[in-house]
Amino acid sequence: MRNTVRIGIFLSGLFVIWYFLNDYIGGGKFVSYFSLVLTLSLIIIGFVIFLENRQPVHTLTWLVVFGAFPLLGFFFYLLFGRNYKKEKMYRKKFFLDKQAFLKIEGERDISEERISSMGEHRQKMFRLAQKIGNSPISFASSTKVLTNGDETFSTILEELAKANHHIHMEYYIVRDDEIGREIKDLLISKARAGVKVRFMYDAVGSWTLPKHYIKDMRNEGIEIVAFGPVRVPFLNNKFNFRNHRKIIVIDGSVGFVGGLNIGDEYLGRDEHFGFWRDTHLMVKGEAVRSLQLIFLQDWYYMTNHSFLTDEYLSAMPIEHKHGGVQMIAGGPDNEWSVIKNVFFSMISSAEESVWIASPYFIPDEDIFQALKVAALSGIDVRLLVPQNPDKWIVYHASRSYFPDLLEAGVRVFAYKEGFMHSKIIIVDKEFASIGTSNMDMRSFHLNFEVNAFLYKTGSTQKLVQDFIQDLTQSRELHLDTFNKRHLGLRLLESTCRLLSPLL
Repeated sequence: MRNTVRIGIFLSGLFVIWYFLNDYIGGGKFVSYFSLVLTLSLIIIGFVIFLENRQPVHTLTWLVVFGAFPLLGFFFYLLFGRNYKKEKMYRKKFFLDKQAFLKIEGERDISEERISSMGEHRQKMFRLAQKIGNSPISFASSTKVLTNGDETFSTILEELAKANHHIHMEYYIVRDDEIGREIKDLLISKARAGVKVRFMYDAVGSWTLPKHYIKDMRNEGIEIVAFGPVRVPFLNNKFNFRNHRKIIVIDGSVGFVGGLNIGDEYLGRDEHFGFWRDTHLMVKGEAVRSLQLIFLQDWYYMTNHSFLTDEYLSAMPIEHKHGGVQMIAGGPDNEWSVIKNVFFSMISSAEESVWIASPYFIPDEDIFQALKVAALSGIDVRLLVPQNPDKWIVYHASRSYFPDLLEAGVRVFAYKEGFMHSKIIIVDKEFASIGTSNMDMRSFHLNFEVNAFLYKTGSTQKLVQDFIQDLTQSRELHLDTFNKRHLGLRLLESTCRLLSPLL
């Protein structure tokens, strides 16, 4: 299979060379070669995709793209299509992570009495999450919702300043701007004071991070690692699998997870985006150990250095009479698409309401049908999305799903007071998810993500309050008026949706 793909890519490369030779040399003498190489390339790559036994919609999408846009399809395949090596690439990481979680988290005492009080539907959901996510629910943790950038970064900086032993940070985007430099300077000062600082950033998400930013931290003794480095982005099969996680663990007792990366735009300082609506979560107690494990296993994968010792894994439980917290990591290394399946279980278990906020809404068929069935069953289903785009293709692809959702009874709201970047699901106003995962196929199948699942906590009620407040700053879409958008826009949305399985 691997050799077949290489032949296909080689032939496709020859096609590109011939194409330009034909332009420069002229005369049309290469036209027949052009046609032959193009045909062979597409047949071979199409045959490989067919043998990979992807979901039918993905297979058909690729074949349509190759047929309609041969040259564009070739480059799209190089960038997005080569998922055939995903399992092999991350198989070792999957087994090592699972082994570590079962060894460390499997020893945690689980309150069956607390779990049995959840009700039958909730019990099934949490047991599903534990089985495929390898992390049990904790009833000895506390959480606090951090609304928007000012509260999030002020709290993070305050807690970082208290660090005595270690600071572990893992981010998708890190920028060399005002907040980025403030965090860098604080980390350097803590490293000088003897605190062990380890910092991981995604090589593609932080592509523009200058070398001097990294060098400054390394020179002060901070261990800094790029996740998934790529030398030639468009020809590297790792390019498509990114670490989208945002994790901070301080002294093993305080953790952070949520939607905000490190950059001034997340504080509303970008003129283009304006106000940035986002949500983060601070965690204390037992559940911090799960976040720590996720970070340490990512670190081990990139450095081959393991720190699975009591020095880093002795999070102290917190007396907490009500509410459960469960940390779930998802990624291309997981065989069960864990976060997507837990989301599906949440939606299917709803008895009264399902409220979703997501900046990027491109559901796969399972989630799409689950939302429609829930709305048709009388469940109060609401979807909150941005009114203005930051990713043009994703934005228009998202809107192509709205007519079917509106017809089924889903209420769709467009946030108009800036850019809405929160990633929230709230079910029956008592069970919620907050984290890094969007409601899209990239988060479900390609990115490394992490979400906190909350049951009957004070944070759940804060998320409910914030969601209701967000709706007052949003415009509700209605089927009759939405269907009046002009034909050109509909064609654009349909074209973007055609590409959505590839995004």
